[in-house]
Amino acid sequence: MANAIDLHVGKRLRRRRRLLGLTQQQLAESIGIRFQQIQKYECGANRVTASRLYELAVALNVPVNYFFEGLQQVAAPATPGAPANDRDLIAADVLSQKETLELIRAYYKLGERPRRRLLDLAKALQDESTDAA
Repeated sequence: MANAIDLHVGKRLRRRRRLLGLTQQQLAESIGIRFQQIQKYECGANRVTASRLYELAVALNVPVNYFFEGLQQVAAPATPGAPANDRDLIAADVLSQKETLELIRAYYKLGERPRRRLLDLAKALQDESTDAA
């Protein structure tokens, strides 16, 4: 069984790889391993050693602590009576979706003015859906 921390690190690894538009094969080749190993890291089946985590961080152009960001919510036991932080869980899930990453890439390929207009449109649509509910 995968440990919650291993799962978290794997999700962060997958998110960053996808954000950069890399395949598992490309990432694996960049650090000298097979893509199956990347698959196992991403699903939490295999733990990532410290040296391999460093290699991955360099290949993905992130600090090593990137893989542990948000871990407090994952590893901390729930306090009875404390409200769950659903917003953080939903945000993490949304950011891991392929569609979200494609949207972010497309957004940043736009010029500044079209980006601003797209953001204004999204906000207006959000306001409309909130008013309708």
